[in-house]
Amino acid sequence: MLLLCLAQLGPYLVLIPSVIWLYWSGHPLWGTILLLVSIFVGTINNILQPLLIKKEVDLPLLLILAGVIGGLIAFGIIGLFIGPVLLAVAHTLVQAWVHGAGTEEPSRTAGE
Repeated sequence: MLLLCLAQLGPYLVLIPSVIWLYWSGHPLWGTILLLVSIFVGTINNILQPLLIKKEVDLPLLLILAGVIGGLIAFGIIGLFIGPVLLAVAHTLVQAWVHGAGTEEPSRTAGE
């Protein structure tokens, strides 16, 4: 489930077949409990994942999500890390260029 969540597929690909199997094998109580846990875990995953990614970076959330999904499509599993980093660097460079960072005059020394 960890790899599925990292790949932006979510935990449902493991949990839903497990719920179906529990109902089919004659354990409706455990099937219902796992179904409720699955709904809770899936909801928490969709809420916490973007918030935790954004916690350490001062970038728009949409940019981070686009980097994760685009990196996954372009580079595979390693793209989950490469995509957001490339977009973060590009965003920082564009922001510095737009706001004119580094255009100040260099300070003159007393010897000039």
